[in-house]
Amino acid sequence: MSGQLLGLDLGGTNIKVVLLEPDGDIFRPASAREHPTEAGAGPEHVADNLIRAARAQLRENSGIDRVGLGVPGLFDSATGVIELFPNLPGGWEGFPLRATIEDALDTPITMVNDARAFTLAEGILGAGRGFRIVACLTLGTGVGGGIMIDGRIHLGAFGVAGEIGHQIIDPDGPLCGCGNRGCVEAMSRADVLTDHAGRESVEEVYRAAAGGDARSVAAIEGVARALGIGLANVVTLIGPDRIVIGGGIADAGELVLDPIRRAIRERVTLVPAERIDVVASQLGKWSGAHGAALAGLLSP
Repeated sequence: MSGQLLGLDLGGTNIKVVLLEPDGDIFRPASAREHPTEAGAGPEHVADNLIRAARAQLRENSGIDRVGLGVPGLFDSATGVIELFPNLPGGWEGFPLRATIEDALDTPITMVNDARAFTLAEGILGAGRGFRIVACLTLGTGVGGGIMIDGRIHLGAFGVAGEIGHQIIDPDGPLCGCGNRGCVEAMSRADVLTDHAGRESVEEVYRAAAGGDARSVAAIEGVARALGIGLANVVTLIGPDRIVIGGGIADAGELVLDPIRRAIRERVTLVPAERIDVVASQLGKWSGAHGAALAGLLSP
């Protein structure tokens, strides 16, 4: 059994840090902390914040064996250079994030896409534990996804398989941060929900919908429809035993999950509706940091 695992989850608002320690044949969190990302200050400043957060843990815990970093976008797996951060401001393209942090810490870093980190965490420790094929979706500033098969993340021939949020479901739809139009993400991310509901935050949308506000209910149904189309495709193509949904929008629980279930079942004709299993994440907002830590364990 390995020693402690440190996971950092780079988000648009906060950097979440989780320390996992072995407990029998699984890992349990020893601590969980948050630090401001301060994303508007640019890549170098954000990297400095990540370094400070990691250094604090490395100073306090001498038993850390592996360090993992979950990031909100795509990067070159060989070099750790950023290729696309669609929902983080600043000139990230070409920024050598992994090398910057490794050099500062003098410690190898395993980088993983944040949605894949979420999938690792929920598939190994959370709501997908014990299931052979798990599809995961994170709903928030963007819409991330991941597929786990037999305990391993499925990345495909090009290393980017599982981007459920970047399926095109309306070729004439709104522009997405990835450059395409009509992606699931472009039609269901948090700002789409708030714009359609006429509210300032997703939390306000939930509260208003729970109180019977028709516009907020319609906004949730619209987002659920887009997500349902995307997940119906996943059910048909991959056949997951369980679909796990997390992230900010999913915090509303059944208010969001139930419309998503209905939207999926309306569009899947090859699978009995009762066998489509959609549940909320178990690890909540810490899933990404848990998964980043586990990515460190699973790296060579």
